[in-house]
Amino acid sequence: MRMGTSLLALVVCGFLGLSASVTSVRAEGVLDGAEFRKLIQGQMAAFRRNDAAGAFAFATSGLQKQFQSPDIFIAMVKQGYLPVFQPKDVSFGRLKETAQGPVQEVFVTGPDGDNWVALYSFARQEDGTWGISGCVLRKDSGSAA
Repeated sequence: MRMGTSLLALVVCGFLGLSASVTSVRAEGVLDGAEFRKLIQGQMAAFRRNDAAGAFAFATSGLQKQFQSPDIFIAMVKQGYLPVFQPKDVSFGRLKETAQGPVQEVFVTGPDGDNWVALYSFARQEDGTWGISGCVLRKDSGSAA
């Protein structure tokens, strides 16, 4: 089945909430990049194990409501985010504070050898912990900044 534009938009919006294991980042006014990397690495480890429930647990509650179940979530990731689901290589770039919250840049090499940039966003949960609120995946143009 081909992924239509509206489904792709849903995938992008949905994955944005994808990962945010409920790990606490409690530095007042200071972003803890190591903690955000830990969340992403934890979700990717769950993907490697094909652990849908484990990967789903990293998502914010809003993303979990949107995808309704770990099985629906993992199917979306496999279809629209294969470079993140099965990366050959992962390295972390800059962490930025935006008006919508923190965004972590992640460079991934997909299973086919193509390079991608994944921009993970995070949101603070009601209990004060951070969760992954989304991910935008785009082909890496290869141009140096």
